[in-house]
Amino acid sequence: MPVMARRVLICGATGGLGPVVARRLAAEGAALVAADLRREALDALGAELALPAERWRADVVDLLDEAAVGDWAASVGEIDAIAHLVGGWRGGDGIVESDLADYAWLHDGLVRTLQHVSRAFLPALKASGRGRLVIVSSPQADRPSATNAAYGATKAASEAWALAVGDELAEHGGTANVIRVNAILMPRMRAEEPGKAFPTFTPAEAIADAIAFLFGDAAAKMNGRRLELRP
Repeated sequence: MPVMARRVLICGATGGLGPVVARRLAAEGAALVAADLRREALDALGAELALPAERWRADVVDLLDEAAVGDWAASVGEIDAIAHLVGGWRGGDGIVESDLADYAWLHDGLVRTLQHVSRAFLPALKASGRGRLVIVSSPQADRPSATNAAYGATKAASEAWALAVGDELAEHGGTANVIRVNAILMPRMRAEEPGKAFPTFTPAEAIADAIAFLFGDAAAKMNGRRLELRP
């Protein structure tokens, strides 16, 4: 069914990309369930979108707490699609010089949150009959540089997990796909440096368009794909 008929979960809803995706999906008529750690930011996003109560829900959830995520999923109930936009980056040092604590931090943010959310909401995605999962990743997942080893490794793990979810969803009419970008051009960055070209960055709006496409009817047969968006 089209995006306007969907109830979409947005994890990381108040980060750099989350509000752009929320605006895009809201414009399509989607009902949104927004999750993040900051109540004030969620309330501000809700005020901006000004959606009716039946199309807006915002919850403060620690996605690293699997029990809390399970309770949250039970309270949310039906869901048709998940945009898992929890991100983060640490890197810049070589293999020996890098701190393995960065790997643990990235694994928590990029992998464990995805695991907890997908496990908790998988029954709802299956029941939907058209469940969708989308994550945003990086070419570093299979073309890692030495100074981004931890980032590339955890992005690769998150991709593998997402595509495995797609394998399980396939027999229930669902899909899971990965959108890859080199770097994201956020609206704030453009506003702060309006004259800068950002040649290697993909606009957040283009990513939001891709997510809307993957949640729509035209992408119903696209499953287990990695879509690389050019800057």
